[in-house]
Amino acid sequence: MPVIEARGLTKTFRMPDKRPGLVGSLTHLVRPKHRERTAVAGIDLTIDAGEAVAYVGPNGAGKSTTVKLLTGILQPTAGQVEVCGIVPHRNRHANARNIGVLFGQRTQLWWDLQVRDSLSLLRDIHRIPRRRYEERLAEFDALLGLGELLPVVTRRLSLGQRMRADLAAALLHSPSVVFLDEPTIGLDIIARQAVRDFLRAECRKGTTVLLTTHDIGDIEEVCRRLVIIDDGRVIFDGPIDVVRQQIARERTLHLTLDAEWTDGLDIDLPGTHLSLGVSPRHISIVFDRSAYGAGEIVAAVSSRVPVADLRIDEPSIEDVVRRAYSGELGQSTSATPA
Repeated sequence: MPVIEARGLTKTFRMPDKRPGLVGSLTHLVRPKHRERTAVAGIDLTIDAGEAVAYVGPNGAGKSTTVKLLTGILQPTAGQVEVCGIVPHRNRHANARNIGVLFGQRTQLWWDLQVRDSLSLLRDIHRIPRRRYEERLAEFDALLGLGELLPVVTRRLSLGQRMRADLAAALLHSPSVVFLDEPTIGLDIIARQAVRDFLRAECRKGTTVLLTTHDIGDIEEVCRRLVIIDDGRVIFDGPIDVVRQQIARERTLHLTLDAEWTDGLDIDLPGTHLSLGVSPRHISIVFDRSAYGAGEIVAAVSSRVPVADLRIDEPSIEDVVRRAYSGELGQSTSATPA
């Protein structure tokens, strides 16, 4: 049986109609007008145990509403949904025992308590046996460096430290499903990689991950399947390899040089495209990462002019959605990839 199964999942909100010409009129005050907005429009979604699925789309696409329906926070307007065989909004307590949730901008830790005290309270809430609790803390320490955070009061944690602690809190009770919203937001490269490694390890144990993020790196390193949603509808559901091969191969390398670039627009690397930036000391190079590594390009440039600094731009989620609309990712499908 799938861990998550939704059929025709729909959520419509009734909102005050504030269009010009209505607001401020006497009629509007006596008989307020409303209009309906459909945030999720008939989504079909099936996710099996141990899958890591990226659920992405532009702002306002319906991602957060879907997660709230799956966690039981919202009740669907139409359609059916089950998580671990439970209808979330009908049995929220049972559903809560099966899921873990992490929202990048919010914390489930107690603000004025040490991290260890927050985790201890969560242990009592979830009725985790002492031995299992200690085992989980050891796992979190090995993969997330949690030990150094335990004596720190939550409000004194940096964003990166809080994200690590919140991830431990979300997974403390070994949930079957974990919903993650921007879990690496604000993290440095080392911390971001630690979180990605941890999530892959949890998936190998059978934990199902539904990840919403704007970070292409998170998607590529953690997930094997990509679901793109826009305007409340699924427009693509398929293997992440499709994105790697068709869209995410292209990168733009921005270089700041120690001297002006005077060698024209050729760096002797076929298939790359070089352009000048805001000054002759700034250049940008578009390349296919399946053909070249960033190190090769930096080495080619450095052989002519020393490089002082660099930055790499990855494809945005908005670009992925745009290309999905244009058909570059193939037809939308609800089939789970092998």
